[in-house]
Amino acid sequence: MITAYSYQNRQLTITELTVDHVLPKDMIWLDLYKPDEKEREWLSHISVEEVPDEDDINEIEASARFYQNNDGLHINSLFPQRVGQDVRAVNVSFNLRESFLLTIREEDVGLIRLLRNYLRLGRLEISTPQGLLIELFNLKVDYLSDLIEDVYTVLDNVSQQVFENDELDRVFKLITLQEDSNGKIRLSLLDTQRSLRYMQRYYREQLSDANMKDLREMLSDIESLMPHSQFIFDKLNFLLDAAMGFSGLQQNKIIKIFSVAAVVFMPPTLIASSYGMNFGGMPELTWQFGYPMAIVMMLASAAGTYLFFKQKGWL
Repeated sequence: MITAYSYQNRQLTITELTVDHVLPKDMIWLDLYKPDEKEREWLSHISVEEVPDEDDINEIEASARFYQNNDGLHINSLFPQRVGQDVRAVNVSFNLRESFLLTIREEDVGLIRLLRNYLRLGRLEISTPQGLLIELFNLKVDYLSDLIEDVYTVLDNVSQQVFENDELDRVFKLITLQEDSNGKIRLSLLDTQRSLRYMQRYYREQLSDANMKDLREMLSDIESLMPHSQFIFDKLNFLLDAAMGFSGLQQNKIIKIFSVAAVVFMPPTLIASSYGMNFGGMPELTWQFGYPMAIVMMLASAAGTYLFFKQKGWL
């Protein structure tokens, strides 16, 4: 799907294009969502260099994620995407050209929808494709900050559930989920930091003073968010160790109960085994009170063992 965005006088015009259309003259943003072969071929006709495919967009090498060519500045960046309780990282390809910003993506990205709504409602005043790209990264940094706050909130609740016997399975699942989410948040932060530093270093001549100021502020925000992300990792490790330790403690208590029960019933078992031999020389076999005496001996030996354990403080 090809969508062109024109923005003039704080009015956003959205135009759905096909391969038979020409680009609007006042367009500042061209978005390709899940482009098919025909749309990629159409894009190649308005590009000087080769159009990156999905494999190129997902490359992790710096040379593949940040570079410049005859089509302008290219940045492939990870954008966080909340899916239920999980956080996903979606790669988006940006091509900042002289007159418009080109984005190529294979998945829907909530921040792109948010930027589009802000433009439609007139909450942003952007007249250049450079400003559009920087504003999108600014929304991304703010969203990553919100995601870190969400992880903090979840971990506060998990901390209270660690020592609840019936919640351990749920606690382990939550800790694992938050560890995965925090890892993706940190990866997005690092990726954004690399992207902004590349723009600051190699694209500064094309940026205005206001754009450079925004870049510095975003880099400062990212630097402040990094320790929070590391703290979350440390807290997750602590909660995981605490949950596993408490789980082991509960298991030890159960094993202790079985061990004590086995020891308590050991003397009665010995007595029962002795009188179960049925030797002819055992006087109690013919004695009238032999059976009650054996029962009393077994109960007394079990009670005596229990009281001994109790006195020693082992129970």
